[in-house]
Amino acid sequence: MEYSLKTLVASAEAVGLAEVARLEEMKNSGLSREMINQKMHEALSVMRQSAEKGFDPQLKSMSGMTGGQAAKLLSAVQAGKTSGGNYLGRAAARALAIAECNAAMGKIVAAPTAGACGILPAALLTAQEEFGFSDDQLADALLVAAAIGQVIAARASISGAQGGCQAECGSAAAMAAGALVFLQGGNPQQSADACAFALMNVMGLVCDPVQGLVEVPCVYRNVSGVANAFTAADLALSGIPCPLPPDEVIDAMKAVGEQLPPSLRETGEGGCAGCPSACKRV
Repeated sequence: MEYSLKTLVASAEAVGLAEVARLEEMKNSGLSREMINQKMHEALSVMRQSAEKGFDPQLKSMSGMTGGQAAKLLSAVQAGKTSGGNYLGRAAARALAIAECNAAMGKIVAAPTAGACGILPAALLTAQEEFGFSDDQLADALLVAAAIGQVIAARASISGAQGGCQAECGSAAAMAAGALVFLQGGNPQQSADACAFALMNVMGLVCDPVQGLVEVPCVYRNVSGVANAFTAADLALSGIPCPLPPDEVIDAMKAVGEQLPPSLRETGEGGCAGCPSACKRV
């Protein structure tokens, strides 16, 4: 089976992206419509719980490198001390909270991976907080994100070890961007364009975890990833089409990932992991 955003968009013209994704999942899993919807709501519940745990100012990872930072960011946002405004600030703080929850061995939803777990839930939960979307609408948005992620995984990769962080935080941002467009009433092609914009924005991003742990710079890239998702969605929603076919952008990400040296693909040897101060911590 050939996976492509072009095919996905064409299939969604009549019934919408969420329904296409739901029908595909029903066919592949054998689950009923009601069971699939229930699973999406269960995922939303875990996403909320991981954000709540991540905002604990006393939270610390086993290494001690991360934890407690999301509470500081949220406090600064609430005090009006950030430059990105309240909406983006809350999303950034939530993305950091969920990523820190993961680093502290908390329960999260891999979306699409543990290392990029904060981006999609932060985007959707903050959009709900800002615009009043229902949980049912967010469940549909998760299905849209899943459909986009499935195409990326099939055509390229969602693994940092295989394709760099562009394949993890980049894919998560692409999924979130497409889902945000869906929530805001954009059409399927705009969701695909938003996906492509998000991937273009981080093309070549390496995977360079300090000490080989999914903490630094990983948790902070979740913050930039949710900002990427919002800006990519806004480009598409404003009527700007991606100048390149979205599937070609995904294919380009795969090609770039294959060209990255091993030191920049989750080995903990290059990039931030190779900084002198990072090496001294080992």
